[in-house]
Amino acid sequence: MNRDEIVQRDGASFPGESYTTAVLRPAYNEAKRMLLPSMIQIHRAHLVMLHDAGILGDAEAATIASAIDGLDLGALAASEYTGEFEDLFFTVEHELMRIGGEVTGSLHTARSRNDMGMTLYRMVMRRQLLKVLDAAGELYATLIRLGAEHADTLTLEHTHTQPAQPSVLGHRFLAIADVLGRDIRRVEQAYESLDFSPMGGAALTGTGFAIDRENMARLLGFGGLVENSYDAVAATDYIAHSAIALQLMAIDTGRSCVDFLTWCTAEFGLYRVAAPYVQISSIMPQKRNPVSIEHSRSLLSAASASAATVLTMMHNTPFGDIVDTEDDLQPYAWRAVDTLTDVLHLLTGVLGTIQVNTDVMRERALASFANATELADTLVRDGGLTFTQAHTVVSRIVREADAAGMTDVRSVSTDRVREVAQEVTGREVPLTTDDVARALDADNFVAVRTSTGGAAPSEVARMAAARQETEQELRRWRDAKRDHLDAVADRLVEATAALQA
Repeated sequence: MNRDEIVQRDGASFPGESYTTAVLRPAYNEAKRMLLPSMIQIHRAHLVMLHDAGILGDAEAATIASAIDGLDLGALAASEYTGEFEDLFFTVEHELMRIGGEVTGSLHTARSRNDMGMTLYRMVMRRQLLKVLDAAGELYATLIRLGAEHADTLTLEHTHTQPAQPSVLGHRFLAIADVLGRDIRRVEQAYESLDFSPMGGAALTGTGFAIDRENMARLLGFGGLVENSYDAVAATDYIAHSAIALQLMAIDTGRSCVDFLTWCTAEFGLYRVAAPYVQISSIMPQKRNPVSIEHSRSLLSAASASAATVLTMMHNTPFGDIVDTEDDLQPYAWRAVDTLTDVLHLLTGVLGTIQVNTDVMRERALASFANATELADTLVRDGGLTFTQAHTVVSRIVREADAAGMTDVRSVSTDRVREVAQEVTGREVPLTTDDVARALDADNFVAVRTSTGGAAPSEVARMAAARQETEQELRRWRDAKRDHLDAVADRLVEATAALQA
């Protein structure tokens, strides 16, 4: 395009139409959707702090407080970007001055859009992380319940995608829960790492006004200050910490989705997804497609990608107040939160109602040669072999059985076990038929695995009970944080009203 064509398209004054379309209008829409409530809280808190510090007098403070209360937040939330004002901040500032007059301009004393912006993002992210934690807490509680319910449900576990050892299903559910529990803790840590107030950093060097930054932090419910004023407006590690925690939760949860999707196949036949979460084929009426798990798997990848975008956008950006790490970056963090939250809710429904084909699981575990480990252990405990010798004996027996087309471990004879053991050790091994039968019994296999964290039903039941206590602890943490933020918001409204009394 030549110059005249560009001017015809974009205009000759700010904002150009292409800039509006690519940047300003999307940023405005995201801001009014996500930032408006926190922006008003900052206005209230800054007003109270300026008054408490003696920077604003009673009459000024009362007028500004009345203007804040007079804002039509519904109209602002429904407004469209017109280009009359650069962004939501200036739109709100205009409305305040329209309601309260020029005196409301004093509200911007000793602050900048820079420290306000960073504070807004931290305030919003606190709520966002609590939203994720609520959804993760639901799934965590569901997995613990499934762990307790299936503490003695015999199943066959795999390593390298091949049959490995018998176990109980509750053991796997609790393993998934434990990973999610650590992911929850990491999100909690991300919350704690961003719970510091940048307000008072102003543009980047602080202010010459005698403000009370600690009071401002308390008014907004922060746990402390980002002390260095340059750090307050330039650092992005607070959002990076959140992005990393969200990405890891998405990745960890997605790995389990892959397994559940495999086990729902007709060939495995271990699970049946409930009706609300399956779709039929447009041509094959017999199909029950577990699309809920398929979508969960792909959407968790999308959540991971959104979180990764946050980190990518931070890379090789200057250490300062820049839009790369502000308006353009934040929506990807919010998108990661929204997607992850939705999928966690969905998986709670899917797993919480899934039908387990316990008979198929049990028979496969009983018949499988995955019991071979316990036969080797028995040769060590009762036959006096070293484990290397026992491993050699059992390996040879399994190879022979495979070559003979034997598919059921219970067909292995005691005589052959003794023969091979004698060939390997050069001595007779005192092993009875009961010893071999017990070693090759899947129920016995899991029953004897009573080491801490093992798959014995008694140990799985103990772990499930312990995890239930952890779940309550995590719930109390979330409730306390949310109650604190709600109380802070209520107190700010009361404090603004008091200025008008």
